Amino acid sequence: MNKKEINEIKKNFSESSGFFTVGQVVSALVDSEKNIKYKSNDLFAALPQDESEQIMAILKKTLSGSFGRNLKEYAFPKDAYLEGGMQPYLYDLLKSKLTDQEKVDSYLSNIVEKVAYVSTYTIFAAHCTYSVLNKTKNDELTDDAESEYDYNFIITAICPVDIRYDGLIFSDETNSIVKKTTADRIIGMPSDGFLFPLFSDRRGDINGVLVYSKNANKPNTSVVDDLLGCEFVLSYKNEKETFHAILGNVVGDELDYDLITTVNDKISELVDRTAHETEPATIGKQELSNILWESGITQEKLEHLPKVFESAMGEKPLTAVNLIERKTVLTAPSITVNIGKDAQDKVRCETIEGRKCLIIALDDPEVSVNGMPTNIK
Repeated sequence: MNKKEINEIKKNFSESSGFFTVGQVVSALVDSEKNIKYKSNDLFAALPQDESEQIMAILKKTLSGSFGRNLKEYAFPKDAYLEGGMQPYLYDLLKSKLTDQEKVDSYLSNIVEKVAYVSTYTIFAAHCTYSVLNKTKNDELTDDAESEYDYNFIITAICPVDIRYDGLIFSDETNSIVKKTTADRIIGMPSDGFLFPLFSDRRGDINGVLVYSKNANKPNTSVVDDLLGCEFVLSYKNEKETFHAILGNVVGDELDYDLITTVNDKISELVDRTAHETEPATIGKQELSNILWESGITQEKLEHLPKVFESAMGEKPLTAVNLIERKTVLTAPSITVNIGKDAQDKVRCETIEGRKCLIIALDDPEVSVNGMPTNIK
């Protein structure tokens, strides 16, 4: 899937769309000991409106976030197609439309067994159908824009449950403010989720799955590795750390403030330039070599780049959006300085009388300290 295809599903993920329907909806509550304390399997149309709206919002949330960061596409490896593998398992579940309770129970048990979760959580899964309309090559609906294909998919959301015990409430029974004595289990928005099959070239693609992670820095790898049987790719945080390691190993002692900010600017320009493209921009060893050459790194140092890059990433490229910083942060023991993008050229590092110093040029001598204006003389 690409950004355009994800956006098409998100845009139509609504009862008011006219091209989208939800069939069966499965709900389950799992406690911290991996016991399913509650489960249901209902026709979405039969649910109370306020409940169905909340479930719809939760499911749609698993299609949110940045593609390449919160949303990642995974292809099933070869062994996932074998008997008992996750690909035929999910395809069989899809064909059942969640109406076979035995298959639904197996699916819930599979999630509970293989997904690592430290506290109580809720599972929501739904069978959905999106009626795909004919479009021209210019991405416009044809004059006879009728549905030519039904894209059927199962979307699953895993949501944390926050248990709230204490606090004061107003009691209508006693007409007074009293201490709360009961516990509420508040179901939050999903921390993890996935959609099967993929929506590629406006058709269902049963060879992969789209995975959502709320926390791009610390994704739940058990969803990808253990449950779905796919090979987990680097998280946003790991990818950035890998990039930093590659840069340090190639550049060495030439890695300074000017170089770091220049490289960041060039990658940011690439991301901004390709923002409207369907696929997220990537940086392979050749692209990184060009960026470093334009940033002033010598050819002698760049000769080491291919080996360093392949050692860290193999033949896989880096996702450009995961490498950039929208602001520059300088840190030293007990000191943190945040520098906006438009002020990077006002900062430099120098050695004065044997001491490393941070020099900041001020166009306006007025500086605020703890929110109070003061003049530096």
